[in-house]
Amino acid sequence: MTNAELAILSLIAEGPRYGYEIEQTIEERGMRDWTEVGFSSIYYLLNKLEKAGLARSKMQRSGGRGPSRKVFEITPMGRNAQIKATIEMFSVARHNYTSILLGVANLPMISRGKAIEVLNNYCELLVERRTNVARTAQSQRPLSEIVEGLFDYSLTMINAELAWVQKFKAQLEAQNP
Repeated sequence: MTNAELAILSLIAEGPRYGYEIEQTIEERGMRDWTEVGFSSIYYLLNKLEKAGLARSKMQRSGGRGPSRKVFEITPMGRNAQIKATIEMFSVARHNYTSILLGVANLPMISRGKAIEVLNNYCELLVERRTNVARTAQSQRPLSEIVEGLFDYSLTMINAELAWVQKFKAQLEAQNP
């Protein structure tokens, strides 16, 4: 099961949802900081989960004048797959491949001044991202301890990356050109 499939499956495991409601939940919880689920792929993933027997759908009339909606819920087979995939997430310490490492590996291709400039810019982007994640978490409180933990993890990783980039940039600045 892919990370995106597990993310969607976990949301319908909380209760029946339709696609747009899943999108709203992803946005509200700041899940885009730790999942790779694009808005356009939600229905594709829901249909894939349904074809695999991990989810089922039913048409539900909307409360107002709007059209009926296709609502998805987890199946018993889906619940078992979710549990198995969750346990597997903690069974191996996985590599975290980030584009920053590839960028650092290629810094020798640009001038030291330009390298410091792009690292300064990256620090500003990380500070902005940290502010946005913290703001999103604050606007959602009170949060369950699991969702609070997800926001805390995101903020911890942003802070760690920011500290490392600042340290690395200082080392470059201290070297002779």
